[in-house]
Amino acid sequence: MNSSGRLSDYLHVHPAGKVVDFNPQTDRHYRFDFTSDNTELDSQTISDTSSFSRWINNKLGSNYCRYGIGGYMEHRTLYARSPLFDTTDEPRRLHLGMDIWAKAGTPVYSPLPGIVHSFSDNNHFGDYGPTIILKHDLEGLKLYSLYGHLSRESLDSIFVGKPVGKDVQIGYLGAEEENGHWPPHLHFQLMFDMEGMHGDYPGVCRFSEKEKYLKNIPDPQLILQFPKAVND
Repeated sequence: MNSSGRLSDYLHVHPAGKVVDFNPQTDRHYRFDFTSDNTELDSQTISDTSSFSRWINNKLGSNYCRYGIGGYMEHRTLYARSPLFDTTDEPRRLHLGMDIWAKAGTPVYSPLPGIVHSFSDNNHFGDYGPTIILKHDLEGLKLYSLYGHLSRESLDSIFVGKPVGKDVQIGYLGAEEENGHWPPHLHFQLMFDMEGMHGDYPGVCRFSEKEKYLKNIPDPQLILQFPKAVND
């Protein structure tokens, strides 16, 4: 059985906790599409963080949604906004995690017990901004969870090896000026192997690398368990 299958089996017996305070009984969420199919969102809006944030907030507000979600293995056009994702041969456009769009200051939690593996303020335009990575030992299966675009306050009083319990708050969503200059959201990503990295791991790759990363990065929905969105 591959690692994703082992993770699925583990979570069937030991259900994960929450990543955000989403209540399926009372909360609605909107599924965003940032592929070329979304002709409503133009490059001018995407390139200006304030305009992009207003667009996100209008979508959430007009659909009476507290959260927006989406992005796992989505081939996105919006990364043209930052040279961080451009390379000399093939640009990085394939999104590897799941985004949860919400207001700055929204609490973020660890869905599984573990320890702090590493953390960093990846402070570049278009980058993660403040980032925390947790390490989980699930009956012999090693899993890492990454939380990007947090507030700088989230890195206060944190240290490598710090124990973290299930459903324990680890931080808050950061505002535009501290989260890599994005509309407030959480980049949530799972990895089986950190490949020697600390405080950072690619959240976007070249489309030609998809099969490689699929082996290391399982679907965050295994943990998030979001129901159908209002626009599904």
